[in-house]
Amino acid sequence: MTSAGQLVVRATHDGEVLRDIAVDLQRPSVTRLFIGQLPDVVIKTVPYLFTLCAHAQRVAAQAAVNVALGETPRTPEHAELWIETLHENLWRLLLDWPVAVGLLPAKEAFIAWRSGRNGDAVVASTAELRDTVLKPLAETCLERLAAAGGDASHEQHALPALAPDAWLDYWQGMQAQMPAQPLPESVSAIYSARLREVDAALNALETGRPFPIASAGGAGWGVGQTLTARGVLTHAVHVEDGKVVRYRVQAPTDSLFGDARALTALLANRRFITLDQARQGLDQAILAADPCLPYVVELQDA
Repeated sequence: MTSAGQLVVRATHDGEVLRDIAVDLQRPSVTRLFIGQLPDVVIKTVPYLFTLCAHAQRVAAQAAVNVALGETPRTPEHAELWIETLHENLWRLLLDWPVAVGLLPAKEAFIAWRSGRNGDAVVASTAELRDTVLKPLAETCLERLAAAGGDASHEQHALPALAPDAWLDYWQGMQAQMPAQPLPESVSAIYSARLREVDAALNALETGRPFPIASAGGAGWGVGQTLTARGVLTHAVHVEDGKVVRYRVQAPTDSLFGDARALTALLANRRFITLDQARQGLDQAILAADPCLPYVVELQDA
């Protein structure tokens, strides 16, 4: 989403474990700007307000509005969506994760790929980057994650499924609880899943596979969903008399950092002898859950 807002993560290092993990997610009420607007205006505005994963934000908004108004969906630019997913995953895998485990980032390789990602050679350049830079770097990163966390398992559940019908029930008040996003299993598993997402996006670009987008609704109510590198993105709209009367965006960050359950799950079996090790482990868990806004860590030593 937009970079506005802040996340504060608090924890206490007690012996060899982290306890009293808490999160404080502060979001600006951006969607209030949509109330009273024409639906088409909202679709055009969304990418400018939600600049991170802007293409995904736009197609989710488009899908929600189209189904609410009974309109035929516009065919999205599938390639730009796959490239956006690649960009977000490669940014983390080449720049942020190496630093998180004490390695140098592959900055020059990423910048070179990024500068040409919208050209005709994106498939070839991505495959070369993956094979010559990402794979050897990822092998070392996984070794360090396993050594630090005692977690050698790299298996992760399948990509989260789009479920707009369940979200529509919640949006219309027919169910009390918002559909939950699955809790992450382990830091290493999330890292490995991002590697597989790079492979999947590259294959999709090669084969022309459509990007996953789903919607549900009608009679003025609409829910649009798509995938981002961080998980499922949901836009929900209610239109009356041609104007937006309610609007909601539920990003993966909102689901994973709405409370401390995700971080608690990722840190449950981790042991840290020193405060510095605890800070590194906490930063790795936050990076695995991957908030889309700045964060501050407040770590105390009991």
